[in-house]
Amino acid sequence: MWLNGDEQDVRNLFANASSTMLNAIIGKRKIIVIDEAQRITNIGLGLKLITDNISEVQVIATGSSSFDLSNKINEPLTGRKMEYWMYPLSFGELVDHNGLLEEKRLLAHRLVYGSYPDVVNHVGEERLTLNELANSYLYKDILMFDKIKKSDKLVKLLQALAFQMGSEVSYNELSQTCGLDPKTVESYITLLEQSYIVFRLGSFSRNLRNELKFARKIYFWDCGIRNAVIGNYQMVESRPDTGALFENYMVSERLKKLRYEKSYAQSYFWRSKTKQEIDYIEDIDGQLSAVEFKWNPKRKASMPLSFSRSYPDVEFKVLNQKIFGGEKMNRTIEEVRKAKGFTQEQVAKGVGIGASTYCQYETGLRGVPAEVANKIARFLDVEIGEIFLPTKFTVRKH
Repeated sequence: MWLNGDEQDVRNLFANASSTMLNAIIGKRKIIVIDEAQRITNIGLGLKLITDNISEVQVIATGSSSFDLSNKINEPLTGRKMEYWMYPLSFGELVDHNGLLEEKRLLAHRLVYGSYPDVVNHVGEERLTLNELANSYLYKDILMFDKIKKSDKLVKLLQALAFQMGSEVSYNELSQTCGLDPKTVESYITLLEQSYIVFRLGSFSRNLRNELKFARKIYFWDCGIRNAVIGNYQMVESRPDTGALFENYMVSERLKKLRYEKSYAQSYFWRSKTKQEIDYIEDIDGQLSAVEFKWNPKRKASMPLSFSRSYPDVEFKVLNQKIFGGEKMNRTIEEVRKAKGFTQEQVAKGVGIGASTYCQYETGLRGVPAEVANKIARFLDVEIGEIFLPTKFTVRKH
């Protein structure tokens, strides 16, 4: 049985629910799915009535606004529920679907467009999909919660966090930037966390005098959403924040993996008062590991001396794009065209299509038919896999 919390009659059903009425409605069904459950008043009490009085029924309650759903069900369902968190598709899930080699090739694409299911499933329409997600999901659900009225301030805060992605943040500085008081900034960030848009990474410290103890960084669960917030879909080769995107991607993927595995590992970053820093620290039962993320394989990094002296047994790694299969990533159709010295009009004429149509192909606003994809690849004298995703012959636009 499927119930949708967006529908008024479903909300009315739970408004004055009794076990007798719910039993009559459910009948002999064994599985009940309640989508957008956070929109239903007293949903926690309704779920409790079902689990307490109709023991053979399994209830699955889902919600896009997890902060609200969690608040409404925690107390009534204490000891009666199991919670699952679903993030944007993980690297492991995408490997299961696309294969390891193809997913490694798509790293630059993921750094720009992320891995929300709708984005992955609508190849060639990534920008349109992300803009729609950003406008409907990011703001609509959050602004509905707790009657937030300063929508312009929330948008400004989210943009400020996007520009400071992976950097230490100060609530006082953010409050000045956004025109909010520091406590409101913190409460808004908590809402963004509970809606799985951003997450905070605290600083690691064992109370040594030279360590920062209360600093925090903020990352986005999805790089595509982050780029949608600031309206920047440039390819990785030509943007100044590629290193920060790579760090964000690696940290978020690691946290997804740990949470799906129900690991007890604790995640931090480390920074000293003299501004020495390590991107990522992981603590598993007191055993520490440290990681630096460098997009450019030529950039070197070493463990800060003060850290190695304080924690001599820590494993230290530097991870760069080579772990995804080498320095050379798949090129975009725009890069190849420019490298060959062609204009858009010349390519369009060469393959027998209109210039405006070709422009839509190149910008990723329109999927490319297989026949046209082959013609473009032949005209540019490249292998088709260099500039097109193989599954749907869609422009590889980063």
